Amino acid sequence: MKGFPNPPGELILLKLGGSLITDKKQARTLRRETLARLAGEIAAAVHQRPSLNMVVGHGAGSFAHVSAKRYGTRQGVRGKEQWQGFAEVWWDAAVLNRLVVDAFREVGLPAMALPPSAAVVAKDGQVERWDLGPLQAALQAGLIPVIHGDVIFDSLRGGTILSTEDLFSHLAVQLHPGRMLLAGIEPGVWQDFPNRTTIIPKITPQNFQELLPVISGSAATDVTGGMLDKVKQCVALSQELPGMEILIFSADEAGILLKVLLGTSQGTMISDSEK
Repeated sequence: MKGFPNPPGELILLKLGGSLITDKKQARTLRRETLARLAGEIAAAVHQRPSLNMVVGHGAGSFAHVSAKRYGTRQGVRGKEQWQGFAEVWWDAAVLNRLVVDAFREVGLPAMALPPSAAVVAKDGQVERWDLGPLQAALQAGLIPVIHGDVIFDSLRGGTILSTEDLFSHLAVQLHPGRMLLAGIEPGVWQDFPNRTTIIPKITPQNFQELLPVISGSAATDVTGGMLDKVKQCVALSQELPGMEILIFSADEAGILLKVLLGTSQGTMISDSEK
């Protein structure tokens, strides 16, 4: 946005998946110790690499996916009951967001929540308008903007839900990060889900069609799509932004997130390059 250039240094978009920070099998259940550890690893990375800038996003996990599925919010919002559900999904997502920001504060990270529901307008499930001035100003000030999958007012559907990946896709085009890191509990994209014996090391626009039949969806309930939808979105983004590296990996083991933030590759890489 005019007046708020990207800050100097490396910019990363980091997603903490809902399955990583919550127990998706139990409604509104936080994996508190895991979240605290992840916050500590982010703080350690920022300390070791002061030039690192990041926008953190997180999934809704067991806090909002249950209510979102009950009301069908992503498909559209019409009528009093669905709008009541829209508000309930917003509340669930906001509760989790506050817990994430609180965990960051505990380790001294200068995090600031910027809820998409207050800034984004969608059209048929896609970002139509997003004033990025506050987010870019936060980056310029050395803060860590925290966004999340959220309910969004939609000019065609009335209301909808945009996932963190939906929001990151828009941010990536606007901010041109060097890396987009999608941390979950799966160690990458499985070639043989649900058997889980072989990880696909790299996906490119060139080999995606060949791999398409073997990539399956997520095992857990997710109203914003499973692994296949996520990979499709990432492949399209890699074509639009040549040179950007996207990693899908597990941060469920201590120390992995720190290593990845400091430059290590882990899990499945998605990029436009076959090298």
